[in-house]
Amino acid sequence: MIDRRALLATAALAPLAARAQSPWKGYYAAGTRQRPVHFAGGDGATLAGTLLLPMWSELQRVPGVVLIAGSGPTDRDGNNPLVPESQVGGRIDLLKLIAELLAQAGIASLRYDKRGIGSSTPRPTGTLEDQEQFFAWTNFVGDVAAAHGELLKHDEIKPYATALLGHSEGGLLAIAAATAMATRAPEPGKRHRLHGLVLAATPGLPLADIVRAQIARNAPSLLEPAERTMAEVMATGHVPAGLPRELQALFPPYAGPFLQSLLAFDPATALGRLDMACLIVQGAADRQVVPMADVQPLIDALGRRTAPGEAVILPAVSHNLKRISGPADPGFAGPLAPAVADTLIGWLRPLLGA
Repeated sequence: MIDRRALLATAALAPLAARAQSPWKGYYAAGTRQRPVHFAGGDGATLAGTLLLPMWSELQRVPGVVLIAGSGPTDRDGNNPLVPESQVGGRIDLLKLIAELLAQAGIASLRYDKRGIGSSTPRPTGTLEDQEQFFAWTNFVGDVAAAHGELLKHDEIKPYATALLGHSEGGLLAIAAATAMATRAPEPGKRHRLHGLVLAATPGLPLADIVRAQIARNAPSLLEPAERTMAEVMATGHVPAGLPRELQALFPPYAGPFLQSLLAFDPATALGRLDMACLIVQGAADRQVVPMADVQPLIDALGRRTAPGEAVILPAVSHNLKRISGPADPGFAGPLAPAVADTLIGWLRPLLGA
C-alpha cells in the first residue's frame, strides 16, 4: 500500500513540469503603478502599505492579493532589522519580490507594515498592559481583514477575485483571518468572499509543538523552563518575569495575550474547515519550518477537504523562498527561486482569472 502522505507530497510536484513550459512572463503590458495606502487596522491603529498595480489595470479591473509578513519586526517588503543585510548578503525583499512577480502576471497586491513597524502606528510607550493590548493576536488578525477591505476599495480591483498570501507566521494569520471573514456578514451590495489562500513556509503544527521541537534540536536544557513558560502564558495571558535570557526573545513581556491565542491555535484544524482553494508552498531546505514534520498536518487537512487544494514541496528552496547554493547558504538574499515563481503564478492566474 502506498502511504497517503508520500502520495500527496509526490503528486504535488507533478504539475511543475507542465507549468515550466508556459512562458507567462511578458503577457501583459510592461510596467507597474504603485500607490501608497493608509487604513485603519483591527483596533483602529493606522497601517501603512503599498498597492502595486499592473499597467493592465488602466484598461480593465484585475485580481488582487493581500501579502502578509511573517513573525518579528518584518516590514511590508519582507525585511527584518534583526537580520541585517551585512550578515545575509543583501536584502531579503521577499514580499516586494512577490508583489512584483504578481504584477508582471496581471495581479495587483497590497502589502503593509505590521503594527508597531515601519510607517504604521508605532509600538506604545505606555504601560505593559497597553503594549499587550496593542499586540494582541486578534488585532493582527483584524489587520489582515482590514487590508483586504482596503484592497476592495480601489476601483482597479475585481472584488470577486481576491486572495490572501501569508509567509510563515503570516500564513497562520491568513488562515485565522480567512476564518473570521467567512463568518462575517458582508456589507449590503458588497462581496467579501475570498477565492484563494496561499500558505508559504507556514507551519501546520500548534505553536507549542513547534517551540518544543526547535528547543529540543538547538537548546535541550531550556526545554523545561520553556514548558513552564508556555503553561503560565496559556493560563494567565501574561509572560512571567525572570525568564532565562535565551527565552526572552521567544517570550517578550508584551506578547502574553498574543502568545496565549497563538498557542491555542491549531492551523491544520482551522484550514480543514475553510471552504476555499488553498495552495501550500514549502521549501525542502527550510530550516525554520521543517518539511515534512511541521508541514504535513496542513497537507493532511487539504486531503480531508472537498475544496480544491495543492501542496508543492520544492527542492533546494529556503524558508524565504530563495534557491540555496549549498548547505551553508541560508537562502536569505537574491531573487525568488524560479520554481516558486512558476508555482505561484501557475496557481493564482487561473484561480483568479488573471
